[in-house]
Amino acid sequence: MKNSLLKTDEIGVFALGGLGEVGKNLYVLEINNQIFLLDCGIMFPDAHLLGIDYVLPDFTYLEENQERIIGLFVTHGHEDHIGGIPYLLRKVKIPKIYASGFAVSLLRAKLGKFTDVKAPQIEEYESYSKYKFNDVEVSFVRLNHSIPDMHGIAFKTPLGYIFHTGDFKIDLTPVGPNAEYHKLTKMGEEGMLLVLSDSTNAERDEPIQSEKAIGESINELFYNIEGRIIIATFASNIYRMQQIIDASILSKRQVAVIGRSMENAIEIGLQSGYIKAPKDIFVKPEDINRIPPENLTILSTGSQGEPLAALSRIAAGSHRFIKAIPGDTVIFSSSPIPGNQEPINRTINALFRLGCEVITHGPLADTHTSGHGNQFDLKLLLSLTKPKFFIPVHGEHRMLKFHRDLAISVGINPNNILIMDNGDVAAISKDNLRLAGRVQAGDVYVDGSGIGDISNNIIRERRLLSDDGMFAVIITVDTKNRKMIGDPTIISRGFIYMKGNEALTEALAKDTKEFVLSVFEDEKLITEHEFKNKLSDYLTDKIYEITQRKPMIIPVIRDFNTLL
Repeated sequence: MKNSLLKTDEIGVFALGGLGEVGKNLYVLEINNQIFLLDCGIMFPDAHLLGIDYVLPDFTYLEENQERIIGLFVTHGHEDHIGGIPYLLRKVKIPKIYASGFAVSLLRAKLGKFTDVKAPQIEEYESYSKYKFNDVEVSFVRLNHSIPDMHGIAFKTPLGYIFHTGDFKIDLTPVGPNAEYHKLTKMGEEGMLLVLSDSTNAERDEPIQSEKAIGESINELFYNIEGRIIIATFASNIYRMQQIIDASILSKRQVAVIGRSMENAIEIGLQSGYIKAPKDIFVKPEDINRIPPENLTILSTGSQGEPLAALSRIAAGSHRFIKAIPGDTVIFSSSPIPGNQEPINRTINALFRLGCEVITHGPLADTHTSGHGNQFDLKLLLSLTKPKFFIPVHGEHRMLKFHRDLAISVGINPNNILIMDNGDVAAISKDNLRLAGRVQAGDVYVDGSGIGDISNNIIRERRLLSDDGMFAVIITVDTKNRKMIGDPTIISRGFIYMKGNEALTEALAKDTKEFVLSVFEDEKLITEHEFKNKLSDYLTDKIYEITQRKPMIIPVIRDFNTLL
């Protein structure tokens, strides 16, 4: 069924994730009634999503239109671009997945863990590959990022090229192959209709270090450090892990890999050939105490201060095999993800208390660089491609706004730029870009084995419990004779400590009894549900009046008939 928001000659472009946020990237192109999907990632929850493991896009529109889906095209293998694919495949039939190099290895490993998912064929593309789907030709442009085999994806349509950059930066001395900038220029010359471009660093005008420069900095650090080195980085940064292994070889160190995600990444990297290392370089975590400190590198997860990651457990003294000792040097080969500074600082302080030296990325040591382009990089890409229309993607709203301003500065007509939210549908014709309407979009929460069964109401209840705790009152009533049996039982968790607050609990029990009896005196018949709501409202006001707090109120009524 054709999208009713689009006219006959229009191309539809929208996102189910990735706009107004950094994460859960999922972009959709509708060209001549064909649906092309670009990436399908997860987003890691922020602090207010209590207990949530991952956030997924809402797949409802794709479920309703799956017969029109041509395939899923993957730009690269980061979790915010591929992490949602197994969950998508549970809901939607995808004819084929198109991915390149390292992303293929990561995808196969990921899908192998989801035994209930019947995976489609994964077509491994190269930068020179081309695929024809009626009057649409799909091709690829190799770009540089913090993971191997990152490709922008181009759709040659009857109206011109549509190009999605994926995540990229301009790196003239990359660790891997050079980017194919000539392809960008060629598409610009042939006619670029629309560019969708990464906005992550649209606010940043300072230079972005080359990956090769970071490798040289790590070599220098390793050469000058005398004791044991513990270094934490992102498990997805294969280039960085190779640099750490190379630096360890140069400084005559063996490498112990700790943390499940890091172990998995190293294993996939070795098997696929993206990590090259002699077999005897690695040592098992349980054997590290046999290695002289000056001959050991510990490659660890936990660069973001995650409570259960290996580095956090080392800092807390709870790791099974590793105890931090005075003389250890801990290197953070990463930058804080927004919102993670507090747990990182907590980990750093704990390491200092244990006598460790801690090195973080900064003016004194280049231990990390971003994989996303700065303002210069973003403007250069737009200058090379010369798009008629522009939609900034992959970023929070302010990032998209900054990117819009950059596009205007290089000559793109402000009327030809759209800043959108997830679900907004852009309709594109040869001479016009308009906002056509909305499709269903939103957040789906993954909590343990549950997917989509956690609503905003549940999140709100969890937040309430975390803020002011719980207050439960248990009453037994004789509905036939309209009286209460015994006194209410009060239970508090996270609200007040029962011992030492007897006067308060007794007063609340008395107030509860008086309220229940007043309800019984009312001749009006009410349902059990209405009764509980009345009691909750009464206790909420009463408790706030006394304590200035609003715990979650849980009334429990025993032996209550349907009607009073």
